[in-house]
Amino acid sequence: MGEKENMNDDARKVSKQLLGKTIVSKTGKRFGEVGDLVFETRSGELIHMVVNNPTTYAEKLELEKDKVGRILIPFSAVMAMGDFMVIAEEDII
Repeated sequence: MGEKENMNDDARKVSKQLLGKTIVSKTGKRFGEVGDLVFETRSGELIHMVVNNPTTYAEKLELEKDKVGRILIPFSAVMAMGDFMVIAEEDII
């Protein structure tokens, strides 16, 4: 069974809505788009957002990366979800 099959329907719905949203800091700095979400397998809790099309600004920050070099932003840094994913920059650097 893959990770996605263990996820409940609500989490799956939320994750589909988040994909492609622009990630910005509360000060308005752009980081890129939500490319994927990393879940804790057992609990289904969201751990990280994978950044697609990272901006030069995001690349300079030396943020955590996954095995293939994609930038990860901890989901705990998310302050608001709407048209944008607003993150608290001080929580990630």
